[in-house]
Amino acid sequence: MTPAVKAAEKAGVDFQLHAYEHDPQAESYGREAAECLGLAPERVFKTLLAEVDGKVQVAMVPVDHSLDLKALARAVGGKKAAMVDGPRAERLTGYVLGGISPLGQKKRLPLWLDESAHRHPSLYMSAGRRGLEIEMAPADLLALTGGRLAPLAR
Repeated sequence: MTPAVKAAEKAGVDFQLHAYEHDPQAESYGREAAECLGLAPERVFKTLLAEVDGKVQVAMVPVDHSLDLKALARAVGGKKAAMVDGPRAERLTGYVLGGISPLGQKKRLPLWLDESAHRHPSLYMSAGRRGLEIEMAPADLLALTGGRLAPLAR
């Protein structure tokens, strides 16, 4: 059981776990999850870390889109945003790349969810390890993380 699953259980929100066989050769963890689970890519969200004016933020966008760093900076109320490198993202969250979940991170960081999430009854995101996705309602994710909706994808 991952910290993400424990966090969802402790919060008492409705969620489902979906496991699939992870291919270490996969070029995109998120697209792999969508394909293996037979999901539209706009329902599977990737969890990214970026720094806005020196403060680390968590941003989630659909796996078939990129994070618009300028849009994230605007949402946060900052001027400049840059991606956090992989090793630092792993240290900050306690998860490996491809398994970074917005739930159960070592330290709670501000979360920003792309506004497209509200179009779906549920979202899929990493449950804390490669090959395991957690599905829950966007409202539950926002409630659990204190996150906010913003236009982030391009």
